[in-house]
Amino acid sequence: MDILVCVKQVPDTAEIKIDRETNRLIRDGVPSILNPFDANALEAAVQLKEANGGTVTVLTMGPEQAKNMLKECISLGADKAVLVSDRVFGGSDTLATSYILANAIKKLGKFDLILCGKQAIDGDTGQVGPEIAEHLEVAQLTFVAKIDIKGDTITVNRELDEGYEVVEAKFPAVVTVVKSINTPRYPSIKSKMAANRAKIDVITAADLPEINPEKIGLKGSPTRVKKTFTPPKRESGIRICEETGSAAALKLVENLVAAKLV
Repeated sequence: MDILVCVKQVPDTAEIKIDRETNRLIRDGVPSILNPFDANALEAAVQLKEANGGTVTVLTMGPEQAKNMLKECISLGADKAVLVSDRVFGGSDTLATSYILANAIKKLGKFDLILCGKQAIDGDTGQVGPEIAEHLEVAQLTFVAKIDIKGDTITVNRELDEGYEVVEAKFPAVVTVVKSINTPRYPSIKSKMAANRAKIDVITAADLPEINPEKIGLKGSPTRVKKTFTPPKRESGIRICEETGSAAALKLVENLVAAKLV
């Protein structure tokens, strides 16, 4: 089976800080990493390839520096990596990004399965995977914690708050995975060396003649980030210590009245 994995290079959120004067993210000096949920998607793809045969292609949209992340993906078991990169794609929100990626996927050929992480840790929207499925008009299975393949049918366990939902679909399909699906492997020294020599194919806007320029970049993005800020710290609460429960309740009411909450 032919599997495609959509990945994203994201800033390491453990290292991100916010400028208190401008309320913008301070990205200078912040390392970029493979989105952790996408690492789970890649591991799921490699495991499926090992069990069923086939190929794993990794796809991302981003700047030239994203090639380093794609080589990391190859060291983790991907067979091929493709970078979608062009200045006209800059400023794309999730809708425009998914539209661009869907067109790139069509150019690359037909895939039985497209895997994505459930969300990226920088935006946390969880929208790109399902939107790709809509653009491609294929089935989508989200928040997947387990995958079983039989013939042309995929059966998954969708992770819900109260348990799991078992869902089936026919190929092709887009699947977004959660962290509990697996534990990503570490690359070997040999695989790292081989990945460093790997060629990364690049797709630009000129390679996608069918794309509508009104649907990409800032022009094709209906959403805007108006403000980014650090939530104010909560004040310490009040501890009520009385000899009896009724006395504590009376004290609580007095405090609520004083705060004009009741």
